[in-house]
Amino acid sequence: MRDKGIEQVVIIGSGPAAWTAAIYAARARLDPLVFEGQPSREMVPGGQLMFTTEVENYPGFRDGVDGQTLMLEMRAQAERFETRIVTEDIVEVETGARPFVLRSSAGDELRANAVIVATGARANWLGLENEQRLAQTGGGVSACAVCDGALPAFRDRVLAVVGGGDSAMEEAIYLTKFAREVVLIHRRDQFRASPILAERALANEKIRVAWNTVVTEVIGDDFITGIRLADTETGQERELEVGGLFVAIGHTPNTAFLEGQLDLGEDGYLITPTPWRTQTSVEGIFAAGDVMDSYYRQAVTAAGTGCMAALEAERWLAHDSDAAPATSIPAEPVAGEV
Repeated sequence: MRDKGIEQVVIIGSGPAAWTAAIYAARARLDPLVFEGQPSREMVPGGQLMFTTEVENYPGFRDGVDGQTLMLEMRAQAERFETRIVTEDIVEVETGARPFVLRSSAGDELRANAVIVATGARANWLGLENEQRLAQTGGGVSACAVCDGALPAFRDRVLAVVGGGDSAMEEAIYLTKFAREVVLIHRRDQFRASPILAERALANEKIRVAWNTVVTEVIGDDFITGIRLADTETGQERELEVGGLFVAIGHTPNTAFLEGQLDLGEDGYLITPTPWRTQTSVEGIFAAGDVMDSYYRQAVTAAGTGCMAALEAERWLAHDSDAAPATSIPAEPVAGEV
């Protein structure tokens, strides 16, 4: 029998990766404990999809699904398999010895044989008041063109993309499939994107560039109607009528609490040394979702890595002599498992 004071699997996070990991871990009888996080101005339990009004590219929903509905359904599915949920953050993890020691924002300390980190990444925003309000209410401001660009509200409109890196080029090019025109707004006089992407964007007849320009205000009540721009050299301001604003100035992974404990890349994302695996630099700790994925950043890929992390954790625990067995009952197939 396992030590009841030691959790078999603790999952940190509450986006698609975390809930998928919880569903798989629970069905494998690992009795997972999920720390879904506390609400804040930047993040809420459920992750970035809680700020998305319509999701059209998640499989299984022919007519699309509201982002909040999708996340609440995932949470409920995990609860159906008796996943335990705590609405607190994990603020510290000690990885030097097993079992791992975790400390919560409430001051509690717990131990775990395995940990799945699925804390996601938060989009970097311009920091404008109306930008945040419209982004959170589905008012035409977004940080993901692939997620939202195909929505009917953006079709045949003038759309603005803010940024000068690879992500901004990719977002602008993607949006030309739906927009009448895409305006790339960049604060400098040259892009920092890779030459091939910059050339591709500049060659696109639907894209024009506003060089040396920053957005100072987002205009609109229920939905964006325009943006106020300022020239970084002259200070001159002007308004641009747009039907959508896409902010592509990067993401920040939620990994600050892991510094010095797990290997992080220069961009802060968790490193998984073996391709197509979720194992981090410490055996027994796995990463899933946007916290380890700076490239795709989609709900469906996050869910996929959540499945992978749970399966890896289950198999690792089964073969690790230092971890007590998940249950004293011999493992049996779960009906409907694939």
